[in-house]
Amino acid sequence: MKRQITFAILLFSSFGAFAQVTQEDLEKEIKPLTQKVNSLQSENSKLKSEIGTLNSKLSNAYQRIDSLRTKTQDNSNAITQTANQLGIQIKETGDKNEGKITEVSESLSKNSLYGIIGVLSAILLSGLLYWLLSKKQKTDKTEVETQLSNAKKSIEEEQVQINTKLAELYNGQMELLKQERKANPSNEIDHSLALKVADEIVKMQMNLVHMDSKVRGHKQLTIAVTNVFDNFKANGYEIVDLLNKPYNDGMNMDASKEPDPSLNEGEQVIRRIIKPEIHYNNKMIQKAQVIVAYGE
Repeated sequence: MKRQITFAILLFSSFGAFAQVTQEDLEKEIKPLTQKVNSLQSENSKLKSEIGTLNSKLSNAYQRIDSLRTKTQDNSNAITQTANQLGIQIKETGDKNEGKITEVSESLSKNSLYGIIGVLSAILLSGLLYWLLSKKQKTDKTEVETQLSNAKKSIEEEQVQINTKLAELYNGQMELLKQERKANPSNEIDHSLALKVADEIVKMQMNLVHMDSKVRGHKQLTIAVTNVFDNFKANGYEIVDLLNKPYNDGMNMDASKEPDPSLNEGEQVIRRIIKPEIHYNNKMIQKAQVIVAYGE
């Protein structure tokens, strides 16, 4: 009996000790779980609050969507009504315009026909007037050119006649000068008359070069000028022929220069003679003055 009671006491003591150890362990395990549960409850509360806010926003959004749907429907109805009205107006305007276009087309057809006829008539008339004016202008131009040509020809013929008489006069003077010197060989020689005649006869020579050989009297003047040159030689004078001869800067003469596009670069030609170069008994008594043309 005592053994049984002792065993029972030992058994109960063992259960008590076991029960004490297990409770401490459980408390250690339960404590973190409790903390996690509290944390989850706190987060759950926050989520519930946020869900409430979102529900409120969704409700407002649904209300706005419903309002927009209503406005969209109203706008669609208004657009449909406006389109119907515009369709009717466009049809009425089209009918009116079609009638007006038909009237304008008929009017334009008639006016265009008249206009084309008028334009063609104007062109034909202008062409006829242009032809008549051109013909008259050509006729007038031809008449003017003929008159100018005749006037030039007449002037040249008169100039030739005058120069021929002058050349004959100069020839006579040179003949008298030759006879006078033969009669009085001891007299001092005066070259003034010979120099003056030479200047004039060279001018005649240049005119002959630039004059048409078909001008009446051209041949007679050429003969008269040649006779004067012959009489110059007979009196011991020589007029050096310089006209249209090449020129170089070393020549003993007074030269003025002017450009001539017809000449090559560096080429120089004596084009005009102001005073001729004159020799007496092979001695120069007058230096030439000339105009020289040069190529650029």
